[in-house]
Amino acid sequence: MFVLPPPPKFPVGSPAYAAALMQMRDNNMETHNTLKFPTGEEYAFTTGEGTYTLREDIHLATPPPHPSEVPVLNPNPLSTSPIPVTSGVRLSLCSIKYKSDSALGLQRTATNNISSLSETRSTTDTVGEYEDGDNYSDHESASGTSRTGGSDVKSLSGTMLSQSVSSTGGMMQDGLAESNGNALTSVLSNAGSSVAVNKDAKRRKPKNSLAKSNSSFVSRINPHEHLTKRLSERHSEDLYFFANINRSFNWMDYASPTWKHEPLSKILFTKAHPISHDVNQLTRSSQHIDVVIGFSSTDIIWYDPMSTRYNRLNKNGCMNPSAVADIRWIPGSENLFMAGHMNGAIVIYDKEKEDSNFEEDLQNGNFPDTSKLETRDGFQVVKSIYGNQKLQKQNPVAYWKVSRKPITAVAFSPDCQHVAVVAEDGYLKIIDVLKEKLIDVYSSYYGGLLCVCWSPDGRYILTGGQDDLVSIWSFPSKTLVARCQGHQSFVTSVAFDPWRCDERVYRFGSVGEDCRLCLWDFSVKSLHRPRGNTHRGSVSSYYSNNAKSWTDRQSLRSSRNRSDSNAVALEDEEAYHLIASKASIPILPPVMSKQVDPEPLSSLHFREDSIIITCRTGHIRTWNRPHVHSKDGVVDNLPQ
Repeated sequence: MFVLPPPPKFPVGSPAYAAALMQMRDNNMETHNTLKFPTGEEYAFTTGEGTYTLREDIHLATPPPHPSEVPVLNPNPLSTSPIPVTSGVRLSLCSIKYKSDSALGLQRTATNNISSLSETRSTTDTVGEYEDGDNYSDHESASGTSRTGGSDVKSLSGTMLSQSVSSTGGMMQDGLAESNGNALTSVLSNAGSSVAVNKDAKRRKPKNSLAKSNSSFVSRINPHEHLTKRLSERHSEDLYFFANINRSFNWMDYASPTWKHEPLSKILFTKAHPISHDVNQLTRSSQHIDVVIGFSSTDIIWYDPMSTRYNRLNKNGCMNPSAVADIRWIPGSENLFMAGHMNGAIVIYDKEKEDSNFEEDLQNGNFPDTSKLETRDGFQVVKSIYGNQKLQKQNPVAYWKVSRKPITAVAFSPDCQHVAVVAEDGYLKIIDVLKEKLIDVYSSYYGGLLCVCWSPDGRYILTGGQDDLVSIWSFPSKTLVARCQGHQSFVTSVAFDPWRCDERVYRFGSVGEDCRLCLWDFSVKSLHRPRGNTHRGSVSSYYSNNAKSWTDRQSLRSSRNRSDSNAVALEDEEAYHLIASKASIPILPPVMSKQVDPEPLSSLHFREDSIIITCRTGHIRTWNRPHVHSKDGVVDNLPQ
């Protein structure tokens, strides 16, 4: 029987409603950031390598709503009205000065160019045949044979690690970024984008000054009163981080021993909330940092904190009318970045190009109709990077329709040629950026996927989402290797720990809305076949045979519905993969699971000396590794 929801406690416009609004404003009054150093047994956890201890807890102040922004107050608990798009605290780390790569713990052996992995299947990651009660067979050597033989062998000992460190600690060197992304950037350069790296030339800066801005988009900027002095007295490590909370965006000096909680500058926006942001690791220097910020209002800002100048892109949704869920600089490029929007589109922008009325052109039929995306797991190139040169003079550089549901996260592979995309539809999609082709589609156990990352060597992909699981996918063999069970709520962030990875064991971590940090050690040797599984033979062959029959049905269904529309069909029938049953996939337990915060967690970052975890309400907690002592993070000795 249908039951009507209870009426509101008090009508809108009444004195009680106004009092409730004032109470909400009072509860969210802006205060200063705080820095604490908690101690005790509850602020430590132990793993096989030793005990991690909480070094510090930075709490970012939540700014009050802008006077023009009416707080959303919904007294009806059963209401399904949409809420404003927002996110928890996310970090972007930027290290200006570098440490020697010899101090890093992970050293990879030479591996074939991963770009060849999209052509034919490899046997290096295939899990071998097993009998009842036996373990899965060992992996082959990391330097397996190429599947096409047409690619040159690359040494990944430093390149893959540095690329991973860039995403977690902001320490990738310019030369490594340039060598990794040169293939992609050269293609995009030929397509009409100015992406060539010229370190001798003077870099362009954003046009608009934040200090003198009269834009209604920016409320105000609060620079530190001793900003010039603090920048001149830089710490030896010189590590900055950028953090968002509510409608504010903070630039902070993480290397400062005592003043790291005081922002170097803090920007308050009028109504928009920063959701995602990223630092260009290629162009960063002591005089210049390129940061892109995606907002809930569809806008994107290119921001240089050193000069306090900015450019505004996708203004009022002129190219895409939905919020920016995730944003990433294209590795090796000075100008190009990729944004995942909440209408299921992936868009590539150039920071120096002017906006076009792409959304209006799309509605007028000048580009393919995105409503003709035939299957829920399809892929459509609306505007190609190889399009008409006249069309490349303005943004967007490329526009791909990937899903009908909101994009939640994107991640570039270490070779910079593939991008992994996850969305609320529960699909993990691997796209070859150079070919603009969808090469793999995987499905979650159930529910949407919220986060994704690549292993340092590019062999594995981690996803986490609403099924409370972390899934490990093998990119070369196109199989689901294991499911990691340890969370009790949505998994919001996953990351590999490059300092605890080697050729045999991969260490990675995950955080979720259950306030827990889970650490995992993954090795194919340690995986056991689940009980009750009667299948014999290799796991990869099992999925290959079943996926083929399923994709045949999908292809037939698609061909029946397909007209001569501009929708791009999936070329590789084996790109679709079945949902693996729970009984057929190994379950990996965590080596450590602990509630590290009273609030739901939003992001996870590994550094050489610490683990950094953030939550939705503004806490940034740094945990010392076992080989680190004191509040300053002094390294005693690296673990062996």
